[in-house]
Amino acid sequence: QVHLVESGGGLAQPGGSLRLSCGASGFTFSSYAMSWARQAPGKGLEWVSGIKIDGTDTYYAASVKGRFTISRDNAKNTLYLQMNSLKPEDTAVYYCNSLKDPLPWGQGTQVTVSA
Repeated sequence: QVHLVESGGGLAQPGGSLRLSCGASGFTFSSYAMSWARQAPGKGLEWVSGIKIDGTDTYYAASVKGRFTISRDNAKNTLYLQMNSLKPEDTAVYYCNSLKDPLPWGQGTQVTVSA
C-alpha cells in the first residue's frame, strides 16, 4: 500500500527556514519523479517544485525559485524541501506526490510563516 508521510512543518518567522521531509513506502520511490505542492487557506492546490528520478533535474514555481531547494535520497525513500527566506505567503499545507501520475495523497504538513 502506497504511503506518503510529510513532516517538518511548523511556525517560522518571515525570513526564516524550514526543511520538509516526505517518507515514501509501498512503491519503488527511485523510479518516480517527485514533486511538492501546497494549498493555502481558501485556495487551490499549487505546484511548488519537482525533481527527476536521479535528482539531476529540478524544477520550481516562480514564486519559490531561488528560495526553495528540492532534493531526494533514494536510499532512504525520502524527498526533501529546504525552504529559506520564508514569506507569509508561503503559509500553506505542503504535500508531496509523484510529479506525473498522482499517488494517494498523504496528510500534508502545515507551514505557517508569521511574525
